[in-house]
Amino acid sequence: MSSRLLFLLSSLVITWVIALNSGRDLAFNLAYLLTGVLLISYLWAWSSVRSVNLRRFTRTRRSQVGQFAEEQFEIANQSVVPKLWLEIRDESTLPWHRASRVISNIGRSSSQRWQVKTLCTQRGRFRLGPVTLHSGDPLGIFEVEQTLNSTGFMVVYPFTVELTSFEPTVSDLSGGEARHRRTYQLTSNVAGVRDYVHGDSLNRIHWPTSARARRLMTKEFELDPTADIWLYLDLYQGAESTMPWTPTPPEPGIAALRNRNRQTAVFELPPITTEYAVTVTASLARFFLMRSRSVGMSSRGRSREFLQADRGERQLNKMLEALAVVEAGGDLPLANLIATEGVRLNRNDTLIAISADPNPAWATTLQQLQRRGVHSIAVIIDATTFARPQNYEGVLIELEASSIPAYIVRRGDSIDQALREPMRTGKPFNGKI
Repeated sequence: MSSRLLFLLSSLVITWVIALNSGRDLAFNLAYLLTGVLLISYLWAWSSVRSVNLRRFTRTRRSQVGQFAEEQFEIANQSVVPKLWLEIRDESTLPWHRASRVISNIGRSSSQRWQVKTLCTQRGRFRLGPVTLHSGDPLGIFEVEQTLNSTGFMVVYPFTVELTSFEPTVSDLSGGEARHRRTYQLTSNVAGVRDYVHGDSLNRIHWPTSARARRLMTKEFELDPTADIWLYLDLYQGAESTMPWTPTPPEPGIAALRNRNRQTAVFELPPITTEYAVTVTASLARFFLMRSRSVGMSSRGRSREFLQADRGERQLNKMLEALAVVEAGGDLPLANLIATEGVRLNRNDTLIAISADPNPAWATTLQQLQRRGVHSIAVIIDATTFARPQNYEGVLIELEASSIPAYIVRRGDSIDQALREPMRTGKPFNGKI
């Protein structure tokens, strides 16, 4: 109860007491006036949030760090009484999503629209809504609220860097054996023909066979005999390093981030090793999938994330969606993850391990896979640049002993530059990277 309402109610009681005891017309007139003002103000405030329809249109429920999330709002007054003002409070969890505003002078049977564009700065799954309508009477005596509990969700994919090169290059990665497994994708290996099914593209129709059979026949393809690439992301809680960090609101008008050729120097990642590891994983997945390689992923954080090796844009979207919500809350070290999940890898497959763990046990596990014919690559997120003293000498010695390429990514580095070439053998360690 506001102080103004409390004062008017006290005045109303006192005025009625004086009027009933004195019987004077002036006292009754003041009592009637105060009663009428309070009653009309209450009815006005009560009706100000009634017969109001609010709709929100989300352009897409998927976005990416460095891109914009767009929403359009429409509020309509469906009553014959105009609304002087309405405050819309949006309780979305999407960072810096400024959808709340005050709308004034909504005429009867009229509507207003506005658009909200938010630059996504953090990956994750965020709630859109609920929305609270707040209004009152012209005198400011009463205030009313109405909550619209309808909510939705938006998934923000992690930040990715377009890698210009990666050693070993795609052409240097070894191939595998023919698997004689059917695929819906177009490859160079034609396995046979079958009857046309509604939905098959025209470029898959084998016209000579269709002419002989006098019905449409569709070509079937097998997977290319190329080895799979597996990305093993370390989400062990004990390996994560973080620095104190306060998110800063994005600068208005920053449109350069929409360019695909963006670097971490343009968009600063949070000073957390997990964020760098997720960005490296997403960038490598995009690099290989855009080159028609089959890529799978495995990680063990708060939950197990496993994606069977596949190729194409659909696989990239599945990997980005999984990486959008992962957290370093796992209790399984990377060495155990590699030993557990590595048994399913085939000969000549390539395993890329991304970790900030200084424990050389995971490098030793990569050595054992190397003996089985599984090629390994290590990407080390240097935790010493995240204000956490670490010693990676044991890891680097084990990797060099098995000729496993090792990439070093430090805080503030351009990921494209860091992944352009591995650390050369023979470089002195000095106990640190």
